Amino acid sequence: MVIFPGCKINIGLNITGKRPDGYHKIESIFYPLELSDILEIVPNKNFSINITGLSIKGDPEDNLIFKAYSLLKVKYNLPPVKIHLHKVVPMGAGLGGGSADGAATLILLNDLFDLKIKNEQLELYADSLGSDCAFFIRNTPAYVKGKGEIIHPIEVNLKGKYIYLINPQIHISTSEAFAGIVPTQQKLNVKECIGQDQKSWQTNIKNDFETTIFPNYPTLAEIKKKLYSNGALYASMTGTGSSVYGIFNKKPALLYPDYFEWISIL
Repeated sequence: MVIFPGCKINIGLNITGKRPDGYHKIESIFYPLELSDILEIVPNKNFSINITGLSIKGDPEDNLIFKAYSLLKVKYNLPPVKIHLHKVVPMGAGLGGGSADGAATLILLNDLFDLKIKNEQLELYADSLGSDCAFFIRNTPAYVKGKGEIIHPIEVNLKGKYIYLINPQIHISTSEAFAGIVPTQQKLNVKECIGQDQKSWQTNIKNDFETTIFPNYPTLAEIKKKLYSNGALYASMTGTGSSVYGIFNKKPALLYPDYFEWISIL
């Protein structure tokens, strides 16, 4: 069986506090994109994972796909499988591609072995894998709070708009992104602002990580500025970086042939 794990952008990302368990409290709109990896899982005599496309660093045991399979294997006594991931979504890019792969593994194994696990339980399993994994079980626009596990579906009217996503192939670790972050309460939350005209988002919807990331990586600030100068209604870094996106009324021209670029209608 084959599934296409997508990714997401953050429309606004506020760090509002810190939890006793060390995680930060966030507030954000997660919006899914069709940019996706390709994941295939089939029954096999022996367990194996094969990865093509973009290279993934680290031990296979640290991959969320492996962790997702291991989780369900223990709980449901799953047989061995052969897993093939073709990686397309850039990593360390604020897009949640790895989390989407982990969630997709849960969904695919549930279907492949007819485990009859409901979405609510899949979300709990996904949350145990990573902070934003649970979002990708339903994969619809959502207002997200907590450490990423409190998910409320929300209407976001971007139909007919274009998104232009740029990743300059800079890898930013989560620990680096959070260094220097000071939690603050915003006067308006992103849920209140999201229904307004997209141009008003420029003033009212922010990604707190830009304050700590942009000084260290001025290329990202330059990309955001260039998106605005080329007509973006709204532009922002997504997640903890390093991808930057712009939302446009009309299909924009490509600006950075040396970077990863992706344009799609929403």
